[in-house]
Amino acid sequence: MSGRTGGNAEAPEPLRGVAAPQTGRRRYAALLRGINVGRGNRVAMADLRGVLAGLGLTDVATLLNSGNAVFTAPEEAPENIAARIRAALRETLGLDVTVVVVERGEVEAALAANPLADPQRDPSRSLVAFLSHAADARRLASLAETDWAPESFAPGAGVAYLWCPDGVSKSPLALALGRTMGDTVTVRNVATVAKIAQLMGNI
Repeated sequence: MSGRTGGNAEAPEPLRGVAAPQTGRRRYAALLRGINVGRGNRVAMADLRGVLAGLGLTDVATLLNSGNAVFTAPEEAPENIAARIRAALRETLGLDVTVVVVERGEVEAALAANPLADPQRDPSRSLVAFLSHAADARRLASLAETDWAPESFAPGAGVAYLWCPDGVSKSPLALALGRTMGDTVTVRNVATVAKIAQLMGNI
């Protein structure tokens, strides 16, 4: 997976009017961290779509109310697009959150490579954590070396997989992931990731 910063570095200029690579156009997903959870970081999905469209991104669609958006853009490093989206959210909506951008192939690969996948498991309790930068994967070593039973953890390519059979809110594993990775990771359950992958193909 390409090295993604999630927009944590100083943001480059917005996409509008900038000569991005024109070798082709690709489908991407933008995953915002901590959107519409409790009273903090509230944003309407219509406003999110407006911000993305304002950056010149096309075929924009959102899923659920938790900061999932898909779009088409000229082929470019996902971390660059993430930085531009983060800057636009901050400037337009006053919202400063981590943004992880992944290509369609990365989303599909994350689903296909899930070592914890089991059709008998509740997909809402099976999670995929998307790293804002692939280099952050080394920080997951301590989690991978710990026995979390009855929970499970497995690192992947630019992602990590969690199985939380008793739910996420009080999961020791999910809490440990948050402590270890801070705001450099954003998590979606497998059901949502599958819907994102499907939406990315609907153009």
